[in-house]
Amino acid sequence: MNSAHRQWQPVRFSPAPSREDAVGPAPEAEPVLDLERLLDRVASAVRDVPALLAIAQQAGHSAPKPGDGRTVRLWELLASVAAVDVAAARILEPHLDAGAILSQAGTPGSFTGSWGVYAAEGPGTRLTAVPASATADGRPPAGTEPSGSEPAGSAHPAPEHTGTSGSVQLIGSKPWCSLAQFVDHAVVTAHTATGGRAAFAVDLRAAGVTCDVPEWTSRGLREIPSGTVHFDGVPAVPLGGDGWYFQRPGFAWGGMGVAACWLGGAVALGRHFEAALQRGARSQREPDQVALAALGEVDRILTSTVQYLARTAEAVDAAEAGAEAHPESGAVRADPDAGVEAADGGTVGGRGEGTTGAVGGWSEALRVRGTVAAAVERVQLLVSQNLGPGPLAFDERYGKCMADLSLYVRQHHAMRDDAQLGALTLQGEHAW
Repeated sequence: MNSAHRQWQPVRFSPAPSREDAVGPAPEAEPVLDLERLLDRVASAVRDVPALLAIAQQAGHSAPKPGDGRTVRLWELLASVAAVDVAAARILEPHLDAGAILSQAGTPGSFTGSWGVYAAEGPGTRLTAVPASATADGRPPAGTEPSGSEPAGSAHPAPEHTGTSGSVQLIGSKPWCSLAQFVDHAVVTAHTATGGRAAFAVDLRAAGVTCDVPEWTSRGLREIPSGTVHFDGVPAVPLGGDGWYFQRPGFAWGGMGVAACWLGGAVALGRHFEAALQRGARSQREPDQVALAALGEVDRILTSTVQYLARTAEAVDAAEAGAEAHPESGAVRADPDAGVEAADGGTVGGRGEGTTGAVGGWSEALRVRGTVAAAVERVQLLVSQNLGPGPLAFDERYGKCMADLSLYVRQHHAMRDDAQLGALTLQGEHAW
């Protein structure tokens, strides 16, 4: 992609923020994240996983969290990074998601180092959480007491067991663990003795953790292999009780954040298409009506999808503000036995069953993800049909974007996800 002045331009869902509402907390709390400078750093670190993880860690100090009143800025950040390099966004998104999960669990102070989020399930693998051995005097290990850090009247009550030292041990295997050999920590889901599933924070550098080296033959996201991680009595810290991970509104919000990454990749392709037609016009090769019609359709798709995500982000923040005012209506109920795809490509429990038409519930996440996935695939088709094989064969950045995006968007399960949405629609979860 050769138009540098457009290439690193942020993807804006709404007017560019002023200093007062820029990406990041108020200046007196944390330095505001300079999005343009971050994009330049990402562009210079393409395929360099350690460098991209370092960028993610720095961004994590000041990036917004979903539902904090600046969700649109968070999604702009994710989309903008993906517009530079889809794989970079694939590294950034789970790190920021882990930070949000830890904050929602009442343990924001544990968000140090680099993080992954591993919630996939797969055939032939199972990860189980068992209580850690009692101390010599018979008392539970340190860190098993509830933190009690959540303020009274909060819309999302304090999760159980959010101490800072391991109070359970993880035994078994977890599939689809992207970059497990690179990141320091992870939020993982595991089966519990009560038959449910819960989330845990775990140190991936601890003794007893073994990361398989996968036979990663993918042409897309080549620098982000996903393999199986084995845990042999590894200490972990519970983040909430059974089902909390799936029931919190942030579960749906995280799924929408992934869609923002997909959209950013489609924006990159649209920008490349526009730049190619402009170069042709300057070389006395004016685009024909077919190419212009395709560019017009790309514009319609991207503009309407960006506007949809902007409205959804505003609704997420409004719903969270309402939940804080009315705690009894703030939870998103979930069925942990229903199949939902995980961020790393497997299957994870947790179909949202929020109130009818509730923004932030899993039904809204399914709408957003399905709409964005369809937009991405249509843009890919239009651009590739019109530009032909040339850039796929000779333009490294364009070809990488196409390949990375094709794999990443397959986290959407197409008609199976629409079937989930149809079931929820039949229950009345729609606004029409």
